Amino acid sequence: MSGHSLAVESFVAFADCDLVTQAIAGRESSFEELVRRYQRPIASYVYRMTGDYEAALDLTQEVFIKVYNSLARYRPEYKFSTWIYRIAHNTAIDHLRRHSTHELDLATDEHGHERPILSGAMTPEQESERAERRAEIEGVVGALPESYRELIILRHAHDLSYDEIAEVTGLPLGTVKNRIFRAREAMRSPLIERGITSV
Repeated sequence: MSGHSLAVESFVAFADCDLVTQAIAGRESSFEELVRRYQRPIASYVYRMTGDYEAALDLTQEVFIKVYNSLARYRPEYKFSTWIYRIAHNTAIDHLRRHSTHELDLATDEHGHERPILSGAMTPEQESERAERRAEIEGVVGALPESYRELIILRHAHDLSYDEIAEVTGLPLGTVKNRIFRAREAMRSPLIERGITSV
């Protein structure tokens, strides 16, 4: 085993806030580890917000530049994951406002990109079934009003708690809970029509 892989493995024990402290102190490898931990989920979230694969890659890079430049302002009493999703949320919203000439669809695009994440090893049949089911769910999520859509994505695709979603979006906790409940109700019938009874 090389020294490099040992160095990478040694980060596993570090909490995000420890890595932030080290990165602020000038340890570049600590920031690189934060990027490794969050690049895929943030790219996925931004893509599903914007519906534009190429833009999502650029915006994800922009998010990490903002994170790097703002590290000294991060307050450890907040979860780092919530803080970075908040930056990603604001970056995606700014992008959507700049390109608000048309409603962007968050389902699959014309190239069939669903999200920039590689799945685990599965048989071609399992992969096909999974992709089909995911496309069905994405279609239903994409048809939701924008105010519901992002909350469902944060809750179910990124496993954020209600409190974290409130922090990321700036919405009151009660509003978050109410909208997610209404979004699930709105999704139930279309999912059942597609033969999907559990998500």
